Amino acid sequence: MPVLEFTRSQPLTFGVELELQLVNTSDYNLAADADDLLRRAADDAGAGELKPEITQSMIEINSSVHERYEPLLAELRATRDSLSAHARKMNVAIAGGGTHPFQKWSERKIYPTERFLSVSEKYGFLAKQFTVFGQHIHIGCADADDAIYLNHAFIRYVPHFIALGASSPFYQGVDTAFDSSRLSVVNAFPLSGTMPWSRDWAEFNAYYDRMHGLGIVQSMKDFYWDVRPKPEYGTVEIRVCDTPLTVDRAAEIAALAQALAAWLWDERPPLSPDVYLVHSYNRFQACRHGLAGTVVDAVTATSVPLVDDLRATLRRVAPFAQALGSAEALDALQASVAREGNDAAWLRARFDESATLPDVVRQQAARFMG
Repeated sequence: MPVLEFTRSQPLTFGVELELQLVNTSDYNLAADADDLLRRAADDAGAGELKPEITQSMIEINSSVHERYEPLLAELRATRDSLSAHARKMNVAIAGGGTHPFQKWSERKIYPTERFLSVSEKYGFLAKQFTVFGQHIHIGCADADDAIYLNHAFIRYVPHFIALGASSPFYQGVDTAFDSSRLSVVNAFPLSGTMPWSRDWAEFNAYYDRMHGLGIVQSMKDFYWDVRPKPEYGTVEIRVCDTPLTVDRAAEIAALAQALAAWLWDERPPLSPDVYLVHSYNRFQACRHGLAGTVVDAVTATSVPLVDDLRATLRRVAPFAQALGSAEALDALQASVAREGNDAAWLRARFDESATLPDVVRQQAARFMG
């Protein structure tokens, strides 16, 4: 087979993908109206790039490629406003959040594209259970070896992104006791987890060739890794965040990823396969406890509160955020961590007030749509 080519891109450019839930405005259950909304928004330039997702109660928005935080935020707000206007005409609401709190997976309908039907045939009921909603962040890389370095380096910080983005405490009608229950659904797929340790692109290419030759994968899309290279875009993609409840929060988390990448490439802290020894534990801590979790540093062999490590990371990358024009975004993250925590805490607080999950969804949709 041909070599898996990595497309060069401008370093530190970035963009996001947001998977959003469509809910009806009567009982706030999921609404299978993706096709209608996509059709209505097709000729609306303000709606941005839209795509269907695996089931018909989901849509995905893809941002443009950006160099700075403020234009990304402005684009996401404009897309939100445009989609919200179309949705209101349909008596549909749009919400963030990593899971819908009470929908039943068995009621979902696969969106009828060739790829999604193939995924459904391959994975059975897991395909419908994949009605969960995430934020993916792409960071541009100058070359393939830079991408391999960044992919491994980001693993140390996956718990930070999980805890900051966590917005899925409720699933199938119950409080899961997790801040991010969404990632437990992703874990069920056989090609989830992390990229194997590779020293450079050539070594990764040999791994990919072997997996392709065995018939296990047909493309990079078949890997559901926490962080993965995206060679056709020339990016590294962080895939662990739940969809936040606001586009502002999504842009802030993306700005952190950009500043972190700038610091990692500038400082080049040494990498070790040992980071993968603690990854599953650290990942679980972030999913289960969010900002209240604990993480183990494989280099220093110490255990620290996740929130303390996050604050240290925000301080460390602050000069790079300043240079990139995103200091405001990191300040907002710092303030929200100190104030209410993450979106999972906000959702639980709304349930404590209303005691009904439909009202929680009503409020999270109102929050997203502005």
